[in-house]
Amino acid sequence: MLSYEGRNRIAANYLRAVQFDGPEWVPCSVSLLPATWMKHRERLEELVLAHPRVFPGYRKGSKNFDETWSPLYELGDHTDCWGAVWRNIERGMDSQVIRHPLEDWSAFESWRPPDPMRDDLFGPRPDWEELRRSFERARAEGGIAGAGPLPHGFFFMRLYYLRGFENLMLDMAAGDARLGRLAKIVEDYNTKVIAKTVELGAEFVYLGEDLGMQTSLPISPAMWREFVKPSYMAMLAPCRAKGVPVYLHSDGHILEIIPDLVEAGVRVLNPQVRANGLAGLREVAKGRVAINLDLDRQMFPFATPSQIEDHIGEALDALGSKEGGLMLVAECAPDVPLENIDAICRAFERLCRLPEP
Repeated sequence: MLSYEGRNRIAANYLRAVQFDGPEWVPCSVSLLPATWMKHRERLEELVLAHPRVFPGYRKGSKNFDETWSPLYELGDHTDCWGAVWRNIERGMDSQVIRHPLEDWSAFESWRPPDPMRDDLFGPRPDWEELRRSFERARAEGGIAGAGPLPHGFFFMRLYYLRGFENLMLDMAAGDARLGRLAKIVEDYNTKVIAKTVELGAEFVYLGEDLGMQTSLPISPAMWREFVKPSYMAMLAPCRAKGVPVYLHSDGHILEIIPDLVEAGVRVLNPQVRANGLAGLREVAKGRVAINLDLDRQMFPFATPSQIEDHIGEALDALGSKEGGLMLVAECAPDVPLENIDAICRAFERLCRLPEP
């Protein structure tokens, strides 16, 4: 269990929620995509300033409305360190892979994977010593020394970024031995990056990839356990060995494999509510893993403020408890009206019992 000593109030409350140790309030956040800032600009900033309990520490003028998170949010084609080519057609929104370097297995023998110690997704890896110093600063400031050392889509998605989705499905169905070799290459890269991050002092490791589809896994649970789970066990072994909690984001339906993810070392799971359902998450996950629930992005553009409040209340009723184990996050794309972002903030403030900043 991570200690609360020396933490600021927000960090301590988050850890209490994660560790089922009676948080003061339900941690919650509103995630605003770069394209959302680009569209609403000063009007969105005024909304953020009006809700300091949801956006603690935000200062007027501190946001560049046109900045993006990575090349993936910039227009054009971008080749990553694995050789996959991404295309972006709307600045501020994410890209998708349009060319797969191993679409034909004939390219496998001449293909060269990146160096985990030197190569980041789109350039040299940031200095490892700076990462160590960032952990020290976070602890000195009363925060949590956490890091997301790998890009979204770090294993299962990386396999189909390399091979193409249909090819990967056929590889799994046929039990192609070359897939095992490729998976081991990706697994080794990720394991070395995670191990180095833990060695440098990470107290939390944040990972993300989309393991599910709208209503099911893309492969059977048995096939997932055959082809994906062994690598998850290996990649998260450094975290399990040092007792470092793992936060895993996954879009899509993942109910059947949640126990496997917990076994691998996931201590905070960020699942989508629509794809999994409150009843399913209550049955499979509640009390077994902390849940940072991804609220229903598909309803936010169209819902009324009262429907938004009802939705948040239902999530709290289904998955909340005085012991903790629940957090809420609302991601808002540019199609979400400002009045609905405001309604989300107001519902969070009231229903999650957010303290004054």
